[in-house]
Amino acid sequence: MAEVAWFENALGNFVPPRAAVPSATAIDTAHFKRHRTIFISDTHLGTRGCKAEALGDFLAHNDCATLFLVGDIVDGWRLKRRWYWTAAQTHVISEILRKVDNGTRVIFVPGNHDEFAREYAGRLFAGVEVIQEAIHETADGKRLWVLHGDRFDGVISFAKWLAHAGDWAYGWALRLNDLLFRVRKRMGLPYWSLSAFLKHKVKNAVEYISRFEEVVAEQARLRGVDGVVCGHIHHAEIREIGGIIYHNDGDWVESCSALVEDAHGNMEILRWADPSQRRSPRSQAPLAAPHGRIKAQALPA
Repeated sequence: MAEVAWFENALGNFVPPRAAVPSATAIDTAHFKRHRTIFISDTHLGTRGCKAEALGDFLAHNDCATLFLVGDIVDGWRLKRRWYWTAAQTHVISEILRKVDNGTRVIFVPGNHDEFAREYAGRLFAGVEVIQEAIHETADGKRLWVLHGDRFDGVISFAKWLAHAGDWAYGWALRLNDLLFRVRKRMGLPYWSLSAFLKHKVKNAVEYISRFEEVVAEQARLRGVDGVVCGHIHHAEIREIGGIIYHNDGDWVESCSALVEDAHGNMEILRWADPSQRRSPRSQAPLAAPHGRIKAQALPA
């Protein structure tokens, strides 16, 4: 209940804008995309590492019938230590509420960083449904279990103090990311994440990611579903594990990625470059994945 009390006190200091206010983003309708479903997670609003400009731009240019917010949307851990909020992060909230007003079903599945919201499961806030987990049926009839995934992280479950210490160190790594981004931007180079690169090169981190994916897929198999959608580990992925289609929608502090479903039930990962890099002639080629695609998505000038 302490987490809930903190959240309610924080709401007294922050009032999100009305969704009826027009979007501040000028939308190029030639590049506007419609999806059946969008899944995003680990946006970590309330932190310096959140790529809110890119996220707001993505939400403005991608519409859907259903939007899943798969946890760690607001970083309660950081906000409890120090309040940080920007106009770009307010714009993200505006874009989400604009989708609610336009008829999109928005479902919020809280994670460990916004665990305070789990006390509100089953309620509706500004048109946003808050639930612990969900079963999503794709257009081609597949049943996907949707959850954040932190319950299968041993550090979160058994050594939460260590998770907080790791979060502090991760925050510093993201600050180095931002410094490197500014340098690369001046050189005309696209966004690149140092922390993500190191995470994928360090043997223990790679083994942790692989083990997490296997455990989540096994739990999905035991529940009798066809696949699973989660976040938590900041590693976008679509792959088959023991007959289960594992999907991770990534994050918006490193990879700026989202998982999307089209009208036929096909799933793919979109990586949304920082808006300031959209005019760069450099682009990444799509990466193939079983039963889905990982696609680099950016708007041309």
